[in-house]
Amino acid sequence: MIFNSFSFLVFFAIIFFLYYIPLKEKTKQQNWLLLCASYFFYGFADWKITPILLVATIVFFFLGREIQKANSTKKASLLTSLGVIGGVGILVYFKYFNFFIDSFASLLNAIGLKSNIGTFNIIMPLGISFFTFKLISYIIEIQRGKIEHCSDFVSFSTYIAFFPTILSGPIDKPNTFIPQLQKKRSFDYALAVDGCRQILWGLFQKVIIADQLARVVNGVWSEIPGQSGSVLLIVAILYSVQLYADFSGYSHMAIGVGKLLGFNVTKNFNYPFFSRNIAEFWRNWHMSLTSWLTDYVFMPLNVKFRNLGNLGIILAIIINMVAVGLWHGANWTFAVFGLYNGLLFIPLILSGSFFKKKKLKTNKFDLPSFLDFNKMIGTFLLVSLGLIVFRAHNIGQAWSYMEGFFNLSDYYTDTAGLGALKHIITLAIIMFIIEWLERAKEFPMQNIQSKYNKIFRWLIYSVIIFLIGMFMHSEETPFIYFQF
Repeated sequence: MIFNSFSFLVFFAIIFFLYYIPLKEKTKQQNWLLLCASYFFYGFADWKITPILLVATIVFFFLGREIQKANSTKKASLLTSLGVIGGVGILVYFKYFNFFIDSFASLLNAIGLKSNIGTFNIIMPLGISFFTFKLISYIIEIQRGKIEHCSDFVSFSTYIAFFPTILSGPIDKPNTFIPQLQKKRSFDYALAVDGCRQILWGLFQKVIIADQLARVVNGVWSEIPGQSGSVLLIVAILYSVQLYADFSGYSHMAIGVGKLLGFNVTKNFNYPFFSRNIAEFWRNWHMSLTSWLTDYVFMPLNVKFRNLGNLGIILAIIINMVAVGLWHGANWTFAVFGLYNGLLFIPLILSGSFFKKKKLKTNKFDLPSFLDFNKMIGTFLLVSLGLIVFRAHNIGQAWSYMEGFFNLSDYYTDTAGLGALKHIITLAIIMFIIEWLERAKEFPMQNIQSKYNKIFRWLIYSVIIFLIGMFMHSEETPFIYFQF
């Protein structure tokens, strides 16, 4: 059940009606409804994995209580460490165990030792990377004294399992989301309208841009040998746009659904392709994950390595970025992807500009300066190059793509196979133009009411809805980040 499906529309309509009509301002009952809805939504994919979510939630709820009650800092730290190890252990077992077994078996075979080790049939629970990070951040924040233990199990469980965000984020921090669950909530017309606009923009990105680009991108990736260098170059760029439109589209829809229920969900994207260097890019891309790892991985490492100067910062950022890569899955491609991005930070660190945030320079036509525009293009191309490894199923496939990509003798202008994408590329360009013009807003359509009259606004809505209907397939297309 994905956001752009009829089944979700029916599901959400029922929840929305119950939430605001019979349960209006009844906080506890609303939270019970959200909790039941969240477990139904999560179990709709595979009910067999819901006990994992439930057991982990119960364990961390009581662990948080014990950390709060601890009569010494040492005991609280010990309990927190056990919780972090347990949370990471959940990830390692369900997400990485097969990877470690396969890698060990391959190593034995490489040195001439026969191995009969087989892969275990371990199914990775959906959204495990997202809800596990919520659980870990909860106990760390209690131990740090930034929040108190949530004594209401229903509120805590709803925070962990909140259905708009459990499958692909954003990753809300407990200190920003749990207090919202404990307040009275009645229908907020302005917030709901804002949420509807954000959902509409997310649907535009997902259905009209991402899903259409996926057809050609997936086709080329399935037949890399024989593709020209020019096609591989174009598809590498198109995949960056596809991934952004798909994941950003999901995030906008999740945030929009949250707003319809009266919640402010953490912002996850801030127009990352207008970034002028890799540090800016990661501050604006998958912001909830970047913020989480910055707080709990990079900053502690940076403090630990502070006596090493720039080398310490480099080590901390590389470890952090490898963690970003491996968070996405158990594959060497993700580790290489993280390492690649970490290495891109080195020039910024050595030049002393890593921690500096320079204001974007624009001319009287609100266009970026020539220097800043070139930096944007350069950053976009570097990111696209790294995403080749991210997209590949294995290192061998990534290498094959790179060979064709860098085979300059194989570049020519015959890209007839991509001709059908001209209208989609045009729409993608329009998307980026709109984003540039509205870059000061949370999402591009946020201030449409103050800029245009009612007739013109509804004309825009109608065009977008018409395009969504025209491009939507009968088959549901899962979001890319569901696999993580």
